[in-house]
Amino acid sequence: MNWITNFVKPKLNVFSKRGGVPENLWVKCDACETMIFHRMLVENLHVCTNCGHHMQFDVDDYLKLLFDDGLYQSIPIPEVPLDPLKFRDSKKYVDRLRQYRSQTKRLDAVSMGAGLIDSRQAIIFVMDFAFMGGSMGMAVGASFVAAVQQAIRMNAPFIVIARSGGARMQEAVLSLMQMPRTVAAIELLREHKLPYLVILTSPTFGGVTASFAMLGDIHIAEPGALIGFTGRRVIEQTIRQKLPDDFQTAEYQLEHGMIDLIVQRKELKSTISRIIGIIRR
Repeated sequence: MNWITNFVKPKLNVFSKRGGVPENLWVKCDACETMIFHRMLVENLHVCTNCGHHMQFDVDDYLKLLFDDGLYQSIPIPEVPLDPLKFRDSKKYVDRLRQYRSQTKRLDAVSMGAGLIDSRQAIIFVMDFAFMGGSMGMAVGASFVAAVQQAIRMNAPFIVIARSGGARMQEAVLSLMQMPRTVAAIELLREHKLPYLVILTSPTFGGVTASFAMLGDIHIAEPGALIGFTGRRVIEQTIRQKLPDDFQTAEYQLEHGMIDLIVQRKELKSTISRIIGIIRR
């Protein structure tokens, strides 16, 4: 009698059919390629336990991390025309929107919440890279304005967590118009003397960097975050020069005065709370 064939193998088959080994049990770090146990990665806020690389963090997880006890009131995304230009590339824009809405369970590339940060009222605006690369279209612009208006009504600081590839090409000039629109909203915050903090995560590029993401009172970046306007290769081809290896990283931006702080994800809440306390005082 072969006990491996007759006993062990049937037991392993049963275990496998029950889903005993989930596919996402281990996650590979994007930077050092270390395999990390999923539960350990979640406990460490999706920061590699080996090299400290800050991996993608879910939009809802940012809101739960920063608000007291993870509690907040969602701010709805304003209604905007779904496909005003009837745009089509390899597929209809309206079909792309339906696809990403189904995948992410969001109406667009943003989520907003109102709540307390160390017992102080705050509004947080978070961009979702999983929704069409966090691209900024009319819905994102309208949401930014709505969140700013809510901050003014509540006399609360406004915090943006930026993560975007830039403007949404499917909305063409309507997308580009969101740049001055968000800048005008920021001026309203200035008039009401409300703190405006920007947290730059990886990646933050294009029209988002060229508008509201670089107009904060304080700019904080996560370690290693890629921040810029256009891609490295495009710049090298334009200027015909080789760029530094760390070009467009948070560390490079800090060294050249483009941002104020680099903060570990686990220290974001305490840092934001301290800054808000100083500004409001």
